[in-house]
Amino acid sequence: MAGACGTRFPVAVWLLTRAALLLCVFKVVTLPGPDVTTDVSVIYQGWYEVLRTGTYPLSDVTWQYPPAAALAVASPAVLPFLGYASAFFALTFLCDALVLGLLLRAGRARGAWVWVAGVPLLGPTSYARYDLMVTAVGVAALLAGARRPRLLGALAGFGALLKVWPLLLLVGTPPGRATRRAWAAAAGTGAVLAGAACATMPGALSFLTFQRDRGTEIESLGALVLHVARRFGWEGGVMLNYGSMEFVGPYVGVVSTAALGLSVLAFGWLVRWRLGAREFTAGTVPDAAFASVLLFTTTSRVISPQYMLWLVGLAAVCVLPRTSRMGLPAVLVLAATGVTLLEFPLFFAQVVNGDPLGVLLLFVRNGLLAAATLIACRRLWRDTVSGPRREPVPGSADAGAAVPRVPGGRTGQASRSLR
Repeated sequence: MAGACGTRFPVAVWLLTRAALLLCVFKVVTLPGPDVTTDVSVIYQGWYEVLRTGTYPLSDVTWQYPPAAALAVASPAVLPFLGYASAFFALTFLCDALVLGLLLRAGRARGAWVWVAGVPLLGPTSYARYDLMVTAVGVAALLAGARRPRLLGALAGFGALLKVWPLLLLVGTPPGRATRRAWAAAAGTGAVLAGAACATMPGALSFLTFQRDRGTEIESLGALVLHVARRFGWEGGVMLNYGSMEFVGPYVGVVSTAALGLSVLAFGWLVRWRLGAREFTAGTVPDAAFASVLLFTTTSRVISPQYMLWLVGLAAVCVLPRTSRMGLPAVLVLAATGVTLLEFPLFFAQVVNGDPLGVLLLFVRNGLLAAATLIACRRLWRDTVSGPRREPVPGSADAGAAVPRVPGGRTGQASRSLR
C-alpha cells in the first residue's frame, strides 16, 4: 500500500481533473465539436427502453455489443432518482474512482499516474461511453491475476461479454495449472452468462451480424489510405453507417479486407509468441495483454476514441513494477490519447471533410499507436522468447515458464504469485 504522502497528490489531481470532466458531461462547460454525450442521452437511453421490454435491440444495427453490455446500458436503473444520463455519468465516475483505488492499493503511484493523466486526456468522451466500466473490469482482472488465476479468468470472461477485448487478458497466463484455471474460469463464466442471456432475451447474439457488416471507419489506420486518396480525386465519400462515420465508395472493401488481413496476421503473431515464449513472470500477463490489445486496436477497421481507455488502463497496470519494460509504449499511448481529443471532438469536422489538419491529426495519432504496438511486441518477445533462460515456475507444466530469481537464489514470492 502506497503511503499517505504518495497518494495525496495523485488523488488531488484526480479530483480536479474529474471535476472538469463532470462539468463537461453535465454541459456546464462545452467543448467545440459534436456533443459527445448524445450517445448516452439518446442511444444508450433508447437501448435501455428496448431492454426493459425484455428483448435486445434486434432492429438497431448500432447495437454491436455482446449480451452483457445490456448490464452496462441498464446500470443507471440503480440510481433512478438522478435520471438516466446523470446516473450513467455518476456510475462512470465511481468506476473511475475504483480503478484509481485498485492501482494505488497495488503499491506503486506510477501506475496510478498513468490513469490519472490518461482519462482526462481523452476529454468528456471518457465519461460518455461505457468503455470505462469495461476497463475497470480489465484492470481488476489483471491486478487479481498474479495470485488468483481463477478470478482473472472469471473477470476476463465477464469482460469479454461486455466488449470482447478483455478475453485477451488471458494471452500471457503461465503454462500449466495457472492457464488451465484461468481459461476454464473464463469459459465457464462466459458460457453461463451467454446461456442465461440467450435463454431470457431474444437477440442476444444479434451483435455478431451487425459487427461483421461494418466497414472502414474514418479514424482507423486503413482509412488513412482513403483520406489521402481523396486528395487525388478519389470518388468516394463519408456517411454515417452502423453508428460511426465510415467511408463508402470504390476500393473501400479492399481497404477493409486488408485491415482484416492485418488482424489475422496479428493473431498469427500472438500464436507464434505464445508457442515460443519460455519466460513467464508476474509482469508477463499484463504486458502480453497490453501488446495484444494494441495489436488488435491498431489493425482494426474501427478505432473509436473511447478505445484509448482500454489501452490507458492496461498501460497503468503494466508500469506498476519499477522494472517494467512497457514504459515507452505507455507514454506513446498517453500521447495518442491526447491527440485523440484533438481529432474528436475538437476538430472532428476537419477529419470528416478530410482537411489537412484533420488528416494530420489522424496520421500522428495512428502513427503513435503503431509505434507503441511495434515497441510493445518487440519488448514482449525479447523478454519472453529470446531472453536468457531462468528457473522454471514450480507447478507449471512447461519448464520454460519462469520467474526472475530473487536475492539469495530463491524464487520465493515471485513463484507463489503465479500459481
